[in-house]
Amino acid sequence: MNTAAFSMFLVIVAFTLMITYWASKKNKSASDFYTAGGGLTGWQNGMAIAGDYMSAASFLGIAGTIALAGFDGFFYSIGFLVAYLVVLFLVAEPLRNLGKYTFADMIAVRFNAKKIRGFAAFNTITISIFYMIAQLVGAGALIKLLLGIDFTTSVIIVGVLMTVYVIFGGMHATSWVQIIKAVLLMAGTFVISIIVLYKFNFSITAMYDQMKTATPLKDAFLNPGVKYKNGLDTLSLTMGLVLGTAGLPHILVRFFTVRDAKTARSSVVYATWIIGIFYVMTIFLGFGAAAFVGNSDIIAADKAGNMAAPLLAQALGGNMLFAFISAVAFATILAVVAGLVLTAASAFSHDFYNHILKKGKATEKQQVSMARYASIGISVLSIVLALFARNLNVAFLVSLAFAVAASANLPVILYTIYWKKFNTNGAIWAMVVGLVTSIGLVIVGPNVFSPVAGKAMFIGEPLYPYTTPGIISIPLGFIAGYVGTLVTRKSANQDDQVSYDEILVRSNTGMDTTM
Repeated sequence: MNTAAFSMFLVIVAFTLMITYWASKKNKSASDFYTAGGGLTGWQNGMAIAGDYMSAASFLGIAGTIALAGFDGFFYSIGFLVAYLVVLFLVAEPLRNLGKYTFADMIAVRFNAKKIRGFAAFNTITISIFYMIAQLVGAGALIKLLLGIDFTTSVIIVGVLMTVYVIFGGMHATSWVQIIKAVLLMAGTFVISIIVLYKFNFSITAMYDQMKTATPLKDAFLNPGVKYKNGLDTLSLTMGLVLGTAGLPHILVRFFTVRDAKTARSSVVYATWIIGIFYVMTIFLGFGAAAFVGNSDIIAADKAGNMAAPLLAQALGGNMLFAFISAVAFATILAVVAGLVLTAASAFSHDFYNHILKKGKATEKQQVSMARYASIGISVLSIVLALFARNLNVAFLVSLAFAVAASANLPVILYTIYWKKFNTNGAIWAMVVGLVTSIGLVIVGPNVFSPVAGKAMFIGEPLYPYTTPGIISIPLGFIAGYVGTLVTRKSANQDDQVSYDEILVRSNTGMDTTM
């Protein structure tokens, strides 16, 4: 057991639990629990968004993928960063003006139908669980490496902690844990990047020259095609990464934690700068791990390469830097999973329990209580699923969540805001087809079935050839929304729809013209 790392773990857990206790005193209403009462400033929410977004996939998964696959790993960094331009220009401001607590609130403003809320809540829970599995896999590998605790026990420990944060602290605690984690992660990544550059005499050219011979891949390390040999597979991955962020529920709900659309827009600008700087530094993490840790040692610690960044810290700065970076990675996972659990639990409580089961008449106390019960159930399910995905790279697992979000949520969001003829049935068609096709293609794809033992969950020939479903499922989501609208336009019940002109005014100004 690494005593220094264990001590830092305890410090972080104790500090975050103190924040949770403080936040629990501020939760006096459902609004406080779901969205921190909409009281965060632009820079606070921007930091929290960055903290939410710079997950285990970013820190552990991307560093490992770049270290093992070279240039192909950088596709994740590029995709994650560019995605925020889609959020900034197309989604952030209209979403804040139309929504209240959840993604479903925004859709329900235009389509006042229970079935819309039901499908939107189910999509939110599904995507959140996909994303959460990646974080728990990273946590299990990290704690196993540091403390010698087996993978299953490690995942359960993290699952219990994340549930405590949500049950007692709500969005107040989740936001401040994410802000603090973002500061720590940026600081730790910056320190490692500087040391890596120092090792290369602060010469980018020298670094690239040395990487040509530093790994078993030789020159291929700096060229695409190592991990993604098929151009369509690369395109599928990139489509999911670039378009997926605008459909991720735990990112979307962050725009409800500020007072107005202007603040939501400014928070995206803050987040984009922070995230952009961070993803540039992932190059140094991956290259440094490949050069100073080595391919064999990275794989020996974790087959998927998830421990590349902590091992690099140990190689460059000894046990103290190793302990600090590992503790930061642990804080990263805790912050992100807390946000995911809260998002999924809020969707179940606010959309399914309140609006469908209770017909909108549940008290705030009942909603918050149900959200807490839902948090426990969602955490247990995520832990169980994570145990089956222990050998997969966390960046890849997150890319699947992005593809599902881009396929099932993004078409509905964009059509709701920008297409006048869009109707209730079109929204349902888009959500169902996007969700079913994206998950279905994953199930029959090469990550679940492979003829080579150990490469996937089961031995067998995959029916779908690409590692991510985006190239098929994303267009199908948009097509389903379009076709569903046209086919059912005459039969659609117009009484449950708000005038598009009202939606257009409200999405751009925040003014409710129905009052």
